[in-house]
Amino acid sequence: MNQNTRRIAVIGLGAMGGAMAATLHKAGWDVTGFDPSDTARSAAEAAGITTTATLGDVAGTPYAVLSLPAASIVETTVPQLLAAPGTVAIIDTTTSEPATSKQMAELAEAQGAAFVDAPVSGGRDGAGTGSLSAFVGATEVALKAAEPVLLALTGGKYSHIGGPGSGNVVKLLNNVLAAANLASVGEALGVAKAYGIDPAKAAASISEASGGSKVSANMYPNWVLSGTHDSGFSLGLMARDAALAVDVAAQIGETPSLLAAVASQWQDALAVLGPRADFTEIARVVAPAVTPAGAPGAATPAGTTSPV
Repeated sequence: MNQNTRRIAVIGLGAMGGAMAATLHKAGWDVTGFDPSDTARSAAEAAGITTTATLGDVAGTPYAVLSLPAASIVETTVPQLLAAPGTVAIIDTTTSEPATSKQMAELAEAQGAAFVDAPVSGGRDGAGTGSLSAFVGATEVALKAAEPVLLALTGGKYSHIGGPGSGNVVKLLNNVLAAANLASVGEALGVAKAYGIDPAKAAASISEASGGSKVSANMYPNWVLSGTHDSGFSLGLMARDAALAVDVAAQIGETPSLLAAVASQWQDALAVLGPRADFTEIARVVAPAVTPAGAPGAATPAGTTSPV
């Protein structure tokens, strides 16, 4: 790949987009970042990244990575990126919706470009170290076009799920399962504490057995039992993703009752804690005794802001 084709635009410079832009910059890509936020652009510039406040400035850039808050913004962004010739591939890491990704893939293909839905998992740390995992929905041709960027962001840890939109479906299912696990582990540790058992010891023991998970092994010890609640991913985004997962299921005629109950529980927590709370603060609602932050209404550290 010559230097000209190593030009890439990163659209959305929040916690995730900013970290991905920095990773690509360190890997030798010629990165230009776009974000309407002065603060986000300033943070990217401090990492050595060229930025712009005008989306049209990066139209026709050979590669583009999207890290946006909603499918509706993807729908308005992609046509602007394709407005000038030269685009090879658009890699959408947004937790978006399958119908949007299918439409964008068709639009890109009609203009000789590729669009892949590649929502990611791994948080700020994974984005900053090029070790994200990605759920990829794309045609074989589009996947090949996007592969250099996927490799830079994931180190090869991506799964080609199927055609356009399939990455979105599996990412939403992943997130609603994580949402269920965050609530259920909290409730279980609350029961343990009521019996006088140290929740940290209970979590460590469970994590070595069949009920263990990343939630019990990492998220609760690092962010809940410590009381820090500073994962960097917002409760508002997790509540949105859980609701979207249930909506996507309904669109295909499925009615997952347990997942629907989980989504409802997160909406209740959202009403109490607000969208800017850290997503691990769900424990403050389902099991307030296990976190030093306590129940909502107690004196607590400020919630985190959500990445774009």
